[in-house]
Amino acid sequence: MSIAVIALLFVAGFISGAVNAVAGGGTFLTFGAMTLVGMPPIMANATSSIAQFPGYITSTLAYLSDIRTFWRQALLLAVISAVGALIGAMILLALDNPSFRALVPWLLLGATAIFAAGPWLKPKPRAEGDDRRNPWGVVVQFITAIYGGFFGAGMGIMMLAGLGLTERGDYHRLNATKNLLAIVIAAVAILVFTSGGVIAWPEALVMIPAVALGGWAGVWIARRVPQIYLRGFVIAVGVVLAIYYFISG
Repeated sequence: MSIAVIALLFVAGFISGAVNAVAGGGTFLTFGAMTLVGMPPIMANATSSIAQFPGYITSTLAYLSDIRTFWRQALLLAVISAVGALIGAMILLALDNPSFRALVPWLLLGATAIFAAGPWLKPKPRAEGDDRRNPWGVVVQFITAIYGGFFGAGMGIMMLAGLGLTERGDYHRLNATKNLLAIVIAAVAILVFTSGGVIAWPEALVMIPAVALGGWAGVWIARRVPQIYLRGFVIAVGVVLAIYYFISG
């Protein structure tokens, strides 16, 4: 890697971590940066999963005290998430780069649309004592996990919306559940991608500390930059990347 490529990946990782901490959607930036430096799309997608993984862990640790109170109830969703992620990651490895590249602009547009609709997809807190559980929750989470193992951009918002429709609890419990399941999905996908030899480790090692530093800086940014501007930036990146893939494909 040249110094310019290292700098681009580090900056993209840093901004990705900061954006994830404030508004979400950082995957667009890591995936986009790696494709811009010439990395094949399947490898860029797999390496982006590695780069984002530390953020999933730190987000989950922030909810550790909450998770201790309901982890047994989340076990079924965790198992379903692992199976779905395995299927999604295996589907990705079964494709060649030209086939996946043809899907990328559509995946980016779909993920961008989900991200843009995020504020309207957030679950509404349920009344205290409301213990309803929708039996469709397992199906919804299974589909989300397949998507997460296959591509991943917008997965968090999609999962939070699904949990809000099918699971009990207030927003914080749902968000904690989402973070926990995101770790499961990402971990399974990473194991599959590693065994498949599609992770660019040098690039990942550049981006991982950058994403971590960006996540820490996101707290400072959150106090100074309105979230609407960051969301607009992420949406613009998603649209530009989709257009790029439509034109270059």
